[in-house]
Order: sequence, then structure tokens, then C-alpha cells
Amino acid sequence: MGDVDKDMVLMARIGAAHGIRGEVRVKAFGDDPLSFTDYGPLVTKDGKRTFEVLRARVQKTVVVTQFEGIKDRNQAEELNGLELYISRDQLPDPEEDEFYYSDLTGLSVLDANGEMLGKLVAVQDFGAGDLLEIRPARGKTFYVPFTKAFVPRIDLEAGEISVDLPADYFSDERPEEESD
Repeated sequence: MGDVDKDMVLMARIGAAHGIRGEVRVKAFGDDPLSFTDYGPLVTKDGKRTFEVLRARVQKTVVVTQFEGIKDRNQAEELNGLELYISRDQLPDPEEDEFYYSDLTGLSVLDANGEMLGKLVAVQDFGAGDLLEIRPARGKTFYVPFTKAFVPRIDLEAGEISVDLPADYFSDERPEEESD
């Protein structure tokens, strides 16, 4: 199954330079902002560059990080936007009812009747909790809250996600305004 995306897990994205000594701001993915420092060297998606964390400290919403070999602001600025990955086999197996988002991408999404709604293209978080982004056979992608109520079953073996949507979920109707 030589799909690079399934074998690599996104751990962090490098942001702007911080100061003049080569530090950068890093946005970490995962529950613990320092988790990306736990697995040894990080690699770019193409596998061509490897980054070793020398130091990392949490500062507000980012992790100020010093990577080995990055000594000044110019070098740090060149890293802006780089996504850093680790190999999937470096991670522990998820607990029951826990999933790595990379494992869910591409799964078929079925409604309560087993009808195909589309494929999962991403798990997004716009600030109010995780949302599954689903691409139907036709039309725009849509979002479903990633909660037990909306997503009662995920079967990685079968490659399926079951969603339970209210009857009016796709309705554009607005409730009638009460008039006096």
C-alpha cells in the first residue's frame, strides 16, 4: 500500500522566525504541544530534509523551537510553512475509540441506512471542535461534527465511517419567523 500519506503522520508546521538566533514558532498537532519533540528526528513530506529538535518551549499558542543547524534568522525564515512528519510506526497504537486522523482520510462515509454519502477528505478544527470534511460523488464538501452522536461507528478494517444525521441536516430551509 505504498501511500506515503498513510505511512507518515503530520506532527507540526513551522511558522515565522522568532528572534535572531534561528528559533522558529511551531504549531504542533496533537493534544500535547510538545509531543512533536518526543519521537526523534522529524522529516519533510518528501523525506529530503530531517530536523532534530535542540530545544522547545511553549509560549502562548505556539512552541518556540530551536532546530539543530539553524543558527540565524535568515535560515529560520526559510523554514516558514514546512510541515514536519514522523513515520507512523514510531507512534503507539491508539487506544480504543481513538484514531489517528491520517487513518480516517479516504474512508467511505455511510448514512444510517448504509447509503454512501462520500469519502472523508480531512478532519478539520476551526476552533469549535473536530469536524469531518466529506466529499460527496457530486457537489461541494460538507462537514459533520466528529462526536459519538454524529459518528456512532468507525470501522477501519472495512474502511467505513457511519454517520447518523438528523433528517433535516442538508435542508437549507430556515425556521419560519414567528410574526405578531
